[in-house]
Amino acid sequence: MRSEAEGEGELGMLMVGNVGVNRVRGNCLDFKNIRSIPDMVYQSPGGFEAIQKSYFYQRARESEIRLAKRAIGGERQHPATNALWFFRPAGGCPGTWWDQTNAGRFKAHCFYIPTASDCPTVY
Repeated sequence: MRSEAEGEGELGMLMVGNVGVNRVRGNCLDFKNIRSIPDMVYQSPGGFEAIQKSYFYQRARESEIRLAKRAIGGERQHPATNALWFFRPAGGCPGTWWDQTNAGRFKAHCFYIPTASDCPTVY
């Protein structure tokens, strides 16, 4: 969460955690048969870019562990509540990204959601 969104503060990191949990819960679209946190993080293609950087492999801080536990425990934050994707565009958030609807923006990250019919388990 830190390596993907440290600049977004705790709330931004929690939202990245929401996306990760949704990918594990979802079993839909790009995330079929992703059943664990490691499956989700290291999914290729489709996982997180941060695993390619040494920063990702630094030990988690206690504050980050608490955030991860909150996300795993079910705490949801809009616009990541039902999101399966996020990215950081150079400008504004496109209305759709890879045919997925923009749920909103938090600081630099735009969050994208599937339809409830495509992925009912994240709703």
